Amino acid sequence: MNYTSLFIQMKHLLLRSIFLIFVVSLANSGFCQVHVTIYVNTPASHKDTIYIAGSFNNWNPSNENFRSLPGGKGYVFKLDLSPGYYEYKLTRGGWGKVETSADGKDIQNRELRISKDTTLNNIVGEWKDDFKTEIVPRKHTASKNVSILDTSFYMPQLQRNRKIWLYLPKDYYTSKKRFPVLYMHDAQNLFDEATSGFGEWGVDECLDSLFNQGIKECIIVGIENGPKRFNEYNPYSLQPYGEGEGNKYVDFIVKTLKPYIDNHLRTLKDKKNTFIAGSSMGGLISLYAVIDYPGTFGGAGIFSPAFWTASGLEKDLKSISKKINSRLYFYAGGKESFKMVPDMKNIESIIKDNSGSAVLESVDPDGKHNEAAWRKYFPQFYKWAIAE
Repeated sequence: MNYTSLFIQMKHLLLRSIFLIFVVSLANSGFCQVHVTIYVNTPASHKDTIYIAGSFNNWNPSNENFRSLPGGKGYVFKLDLSPGYYEYKLTRGGWGKVETSADGKDIQNRELRISKDTTLNNIVGEWKDDFKTEIVPRKHTASKNVSILDTSFYMPQLQRNRKIWLYLPKDYYTSKKRFPVLYMHDAQNLFDEATSGFGEWGVDECLDSLFNQGIKECIIVGIENGPKRFNEYNPYSLQPYGEGEGNKYVDFIVKTLKPYIDNHLRTLKDKKNTFIAGSSMGGLISLYAVIDYPGTFGGAGIFSPAFWTASGLEKDLKSISKKINSRLYFYAGGKESFKMVPDMKNIESIIKDNSGSAVLESVDPDGKHNEAAWRKYFPQFYKWAIAE
């Protein structure tokens, strides 16, 4: 037997195996990216800077890291993205200046499915601000059980003011019962089509319907977002957005807003009757609230969480998870960013391995990053986390 030859073959096999393990690990860690080049031609009426806003950058219509200046070949965007499915639109710096069809009508999001380096050509028909459109007031859809608690509630931890919405169960004023409380973010998108940016969750209609079915009722406290939403909903600093203020925002909910609600309404104040929920950045801050105050929140609705923005989340979870014992509902759609579902499952696994929390996951293969999806799955979260 030629032991030298056998040794060389085994050595090559070992090196190949190590290389394959390295490649797979690299891909799973998110570093396996493809290059996407998008050439854009626009109407001659404008030669402004244009931006690309999509599910890969939190739909920011004026992100300086995703802009292009006019050049000899029009506009060019060069993106490095993980393989997967994305949606996007082109703007001139705001949603009032978003691309439209040539006759000024709204268009569907552009879709991008990538598995390898890709080059695309996009043609902009026109821009929204070039058309004079009659503004038709949108219909208010909030039920009679929704009200405004305060148009300018002071947040001492952030030295800002914020509008607070309130949903009271149908029998709040005709009974002496006390109720659980669910705190939610982005309140302008929860109850009323007229105030929502991209559609409403329909939380009030959902709870009105569940009440008619005899399902446990709940008070909803909705906190509107402000101009520093990305900072307030993130406990971790992230460039180019700046310092994370999520810890102060959660302190506001626990130390200022909750005591006020408990003192002025008939609430059940204990942990098992206190909940928090939100989507995207609101999903991230909802989980962080449970991490930061494990003795306060008995459950959380974590919808389409923007975990990609949270550099210190895994470390915090591993150090504090043993103290967490809450009902945690996770939802994500298969047509959100490529990393949405894997990132969510990773966080779930850390929680399951290190805490006694009950975890329920819902993944909709056709779900997108929008209020329609969160509206669809809100009843499942509510019935599992709050009404059981």
